[in-house]
Amino acid sequence: MMDSSRGDVETAVMGPYQEKAKTFPAIRKKSQLPWILRALCGLDRRVYYMLSFLLFGAVLYVALCTSPIMIFVLVICTISMIFATYLTSWVLAKDEGPPEMSQISDAIRDGAEGFFRTQYGSISKMAVVLAFVILGIYLIRNSNPQQEASGIERTTSAYVTVISFLFGAVCSGVAGYIGMWVSVRANVRVSSAARRSARESLQVALRAGGLSALIVVGMTVLGVAILYSSFYVYLRVEDSNTMHVTELPLLLVGYGFGASFVALFAQLGGGIYTKAADVGADLVGKVEQGIPEDDPRNPAVIADLVGDNVGDCAARGADLFESIAAEIISAMILGGSMAKRCRLEDASGFILFPLVVHSFDLVVSAIGILSIRGTRDPGSKSLVEDPMAILQRGYSVTLILAVLAFCGSTRWLLYTEQAPAAWLHFALCGLVGIITAYIFVWISQYYTDYKYEPVRSVALASSTGHGTNVIAGVGLGLESTAMPTLVISVAVISAYWLGKTSGLVDTDGSPTGGLFGTAVATMGMLSTAAYVLTMDMFGPIADNAGGIAEMSQQPDSVREITDLLDAVGNTTKATTKGFAIGSAALASFLLFSAYMDEVSHFAQIKFNEVDIAIPEVFIGGLLGSMLIYLFSAWACMAVGRTAQEVVNEVRRQFMERPGIMTYQDKPDYGRCVSIVASSALREMIKPGALAVVSPILIGIVFKIVGQYTEQPLLGAKVVAAMLMFATVSGILMALFLNTAGGAWDNAKKFIESGALGGKGSDAHKAAVTGDTVGDPFKDTAGPSLHVLIKMLATITLVMAPLFL
Repeated sequence: MMDSSRGDVETAVMGPYQEKAKTFPAIRKKSQLPWILRALCGLDRRVYYMLSFLLFGAVLYVALCTSPIMIFVLVICTISMIFATYLTSWVLAKDEGPPEMSQISDAIRDGAEGFFRTQYGSISKMAVVLAFVILGIYLIRNSNPQQEASGIERTTSAYVTVISFLFGAVCSGVAGYIGMWVSVRANVRVSSAARRSARESLQVALRAGGLSALIVVGMTVLGVAILYSSFYVYLRVEDSNTMHVTELPLLLVGYGFGASFVALFAQLGGGIYTKAADVGADLVGKVEQGIPEDDPRNPAVIADLVGDNVGDCAARGADLFESIAAEIISAMILGGSMAKRCRLEDASGFILFPLVVHSFDLVVSAIGILSIRGTRDPGSKSLVEDPMAILQRGYSVTLILAVLAFCGSTRWLLYTEQAPAAWLHFALCGLVGIITAYIFVWISQYYTDYKYEPVRSVALASSTGHGTNVIAGVGLGLESTAMPTLVISVAVISAYWLGKTSGLVDTDGSPTGGLFGTAVATMGMLSTAAYVLTMDMFGPIADNAGGIAEMSQQPDSVREITDLLDAVGNTTKATTKGFAIGSAALASFLLFSAYMDEVSHFAQIKFNEVDIAIPEVFIGGLLGSMLIYLFSAWACMAVGRTAQEVVNEVRRQFMERPGIMTYQDKPDYGRCVSIVASSALREMIKPGALAVVSPILIGIVFKIVGQYTEQPLLGAKVVAAMLMFATVSGILMALFLNTAGGAWDNAKKFIESGALGGKGSDAHKAAVTGDTVGDPFKDTAGPSLHVLIKMLATITLVMAPLFL
């Protein structure tokens, strides 16, 4: 218990609870760091430097044996890691503010690290079991004729795939941990900076998100590069007369599947956690008790703040890691396949092009982050400029540099004497992708920012009741699917046409660059992924900062700054989700094409079209669409069931401890954290298992049906239809869920800013209802669908031989 003799000054600072020092840290039970990280942290610094040097030397040697391009990728990734270390030291050098702030931050950190450790412990066990399943399948499956001709035995293929899967899972887990580790340490520093300057607070939040984004993207590129180079050296591609470099990317599909597997469960578990706690806290706290958001009297408030870190930061880091990994691998497969068909002398440029593009992404995004400076006047409390405009200016700098870097990359790696103008066509494909990304961000901002009419119309509907608010939000979400769909359609057709007219032809003289053109457009769209992830991480960090400011009873001037940053963070989260959907759509198209290529390799039969007029194939498509709706339903219901437990617990505490409302009794925060954590881990299993098992089961069942009905490749065709329909349905459903949820959230923020009666009004209560409906939409089911549609593609790539 804190010493009450410190006087009235400390009482005023500490707020109503004199025992916060005892209250918040009570959640901590033991060190929540994984044992391997605790061991690494305990090493002497010289040992750490020596191990790092040896590891870098080994990676450098493998890269030297592979390609000069790989050296470039390795150097850029290393520099980006060093820069991220600089950002880390810069952020951690900021002070944590008064003791009450750091005590609340410690409680949030303990809850987040505890849940993360338990969640990823469960995921790792499932991943190990699945790795043994994959090993068994690959040891008994039919081999790829090309791989047999190259001297790759069945056992070698099996172990290579399992190693890729586990490596992708581990890297995805590390990416998620980094996102969470940064956010739980940056939140209190953003709150503390808000006591001095709004611009400094914004800069701390942005740089904290930036260091996490750079590490996540850098790890993705580095992971694929190390795996590719290792297989290149191990299989002696350069010395082999049969193994060709164009066949190597197919060995990396396990990496994408491992990343997708971890990202799906991370997004599900984290999303259920954060939104169940948020809904429970809002329904009882705001609606029933009439207390502000993040009020320290609310027993669910710590669980809510913990959820921002495990749901938005950790899960989003794993999500984007998986998106970039899937895009890189599918583009490498298509680039290698095209180079082989065109009989290009040097195919390495087309295969390694995605790695170079994302290496430049690290450079241009770092410059964009640095372009946002702190205020020159430390005493300036308010922001003269809209924070969203400041972030958009940094994004514009990143976009301009990305265009220049992309054009240079295409000229460097995609120039070939066979088609001298091809590189220019592919540069235009990349420009199509970059423009598509910008339009997606703008559309998402238009539909979710309360500066624009759509969100204000939802807020206005709140003035006539809860029902009209919900109707307006649903209608807005449905309407918001139109413009992005048109943009994706134009982007795919434009990129395919530009690639097809590039001048590259196969041995029969047919144009063959169309699919690779769409791959290049996808790379263009993701060429600013690090900065986009930075804006995404900015959101939950700002949200946590606002919660800490509210709970520690900071002055209104501080909370005004954090509330403004929180509102901007809601918009950046929504815009980056729109970006993620667009990239998922293009990446899924690539993965679908890669799947058809792989089936052709294994079956030795041309497989480039799927006839949905065949009843079984049509049923496969119908099942794919059903999977999206069933998965979304289970994810939303999981949030609802967990939220009910939270609501009942919060109501119980308010009823049994009436002194909570008068600050005479302390809420039991730890109880709510425990309830949400255990329920989220339990609830994530069913929808996750549905996503993993469904494509395998559908493919095997229809393979057997095809054998009895004498329809060769029926299993593969049905799975292809399932992928098509699931991708289309998933994109539209994710657009609806994300936009509706974001609009409801910012409609509430708009009213809380003073419009339509402000906080506590009937319109505000209706807006809170809409926000609680939208919470599982935008932060659980919607983001999980991004991962689902890509995981369906990667799992079918890995399991394709089972369907033949």
